[in-house]
Amino acid sequence: MRLPALKFAISALVVALLPAGLQAAEIVIAQPTSATAMDPGFLKEPATLVDNIFDTLVRRADDMSLQPGLATDWKAINENSWLFTLRKGVKFTNGEPVNAEAVKFSIDRILDPASHAPTISYIRTIKSVTVVNDDQVQIITNGPDPLLPTRMSRYPTYIVPPAYVKKIGASEFARKPVGSGAYKLESFVPDEKVVMVANGAYWRGKPSIDRVTWRPMPEATARLTALLTGEVQLIESVPADLVPALKNRPNVELEQVKGGGLTIYLGLKDQEKPLNDVRVRQALSLALNRQAYTQQLLHGFGTPTGTMAGANDFGYLAVPATTQDIAKAKSLLAEAGYPEGFTLRFQAPRRYIASADVAQAIVQDLGAIGVKAQLDVPEWSVYTQQVAAQKQAPFYMLAWGSTQTLDADAALFPVLRSGEPYSTVHDAELDKLLDKSRITVDADQRKTILEQIQQRVAQQQNLLPLYREDTLYAHSHSLVFKGRVDARIPLYDLRLQ
Repeated sequence: MRLPALKFAISALVVALLPAGLQAAEIVIAQPTSATAMDPGFLKEPATLVDNIFDTLVRRADDMSLQPGLATDWKAINENSWLFTLRKGVKFTNGEPVNAEAVKFSIDRILDPASHAPTISYIRTIKSVTVVNDDQVQIITNGPDPLLPTRMSRYPTYIVPPAYVKKIGASEFARKPVGSGAYKLESFVPDEKVVMVANGAYWRGKPSIDRVTWRPMPEATARLTALLTGEVQLIESVPADLVPALKNRPNVELEQVKGGGLTIYLGLKDQEKPLNDVRVRQALSLALNRQAYTQQLLHGFGTPTGTMAGANDFGYLAVPATTQDIAKAKSLLAEAGYPEGFTLRFQAPRRYIASADVAQAIVQDLGAIGVKAQLDVPEWSVYTQQVAAQKQAPFYMLAWGSTQTLDADAALFPVLRSGEPYSTVHDAELDKLLDKSRITVDADQRKTILEQIQQRVAQQQNLLPLYREDTLYAHSHSLVFKGRVDARIPLYDLRLQ
């Protein structure tokens, strides 16, 4: 057989082996939830999708080091000011230039109090943004902020096109976003699909995969079946109890990122009785059997913890998880004036690994100390709106992560500082420590402050950390994929074999 004919035969064989309806440069990814909106500055959900449509000034490489993104260089001018030099010639996919005005617009819209941005906690240290020239922007902070470059590597600091946003408005932009990232949005149908196509003019070069469809599949067995039948090539959030079914499957690979998931915790509205009593909060924590949750319900794919920070974070303190002690919990409740317990509204989503099952176990454990937890398991799209508006139950399950900054600040400040969108904590002493941690430049001193914050939370139980999840993916053998500790799925790095 001549070489051209051989090449044709091999190509035909490759196409024949691909799942029906897919071309060689297309993949489908199944997720447990549907995106509700795609404005990167106002996210109420993970940034997995928008990560691929937008760019940040700084990006994080596979080894988690900070690398040039839309900015080629950055430096501190003084303790309260940073200068970023932008990459020349980059354009948004609608043709607008990525320049200093775009950077200023993108950050200013988040800082604007009238915007009520739910992600403002991450960049509240920024005072103002000044355009130096088309290619340089100066970011002024309220005080020394050693994390400023890191803050420029994650949401909400994606750069958006000013003219386009102004023209169509914020609500329409959330449905039809335009960025400068590796992929362009082709279609967005909530609860059905998000389709992205490669940006051929991307500044890092055209991505290898031409077209990616993200499909919401809430039912875990449906995601698994879709993978096994070749309907999808990558699934997120593999249920722990289904892992054995995947381990020896041909053409399927399981990807586990130890500690790479979110920290699951129980939030408390501490201004409502009886949760305003530290003894009650301590009793609730002592009632919980975290070891049983992770070993029996998560099948070992989670690690009990006493802190919101992760082991890879700067400032992490290895606070041991509270050990269940029913007798002590009952004693504390009696001391607080609740010897017979009380009734408590409790909300938990199905979003995390076995989270609905864990919630049921929590209800049983609380019942053992006389606390009657009235459990509600709302739809994720409803729950995210409630939490962002602080209309959730007084006792609620949520998850938080710091993986995109690898600094304890991201795990602590947004959910502990009073007044922040996702915090239901009110602790003046804690506020002082949190504020101090953000203006302390000396690394050793800041580490000490971050540890003091975690120690206070362990004592006051301002919220109740449960465990840190592992991240579990499964993918087709034909897809080159590796899970990251920052929980991102950068489509640019994926390849089809």
